[in-house]
Amino acid sequence: MNLSQPHLVSNGVAFTVSVDYVKHACIVSTDALTTMEPGVADVMATFSTHEATISGIARRLIAAGVPGTPLVLGVQNFKLSRA
Repeated sequence: MNLSQPHLVSNGVAFTVSVDYVKHACIVSTDALTTMEPGVADVMATFSTHEATISGIARRLIAAGVPGTPLVLGVQNFKLSRA
């Protein structure tokens, strides 16, 4: 398996983003994904649908210096992005 490609992990979907030519490991939680698409059980499909938004939020958090290896994106990160 190519770990740089999005893939399921126990708590969500793992993916990577590049910030200033450096790859960063990230996870978007299952809770966040199910909140984005209520009633949709396929979290990989939800990730694919919202990948640009999810990756953009991850890049902004990393650029702002938010710590985490991997950086974990939860429900709170997406509620704030809609405000």
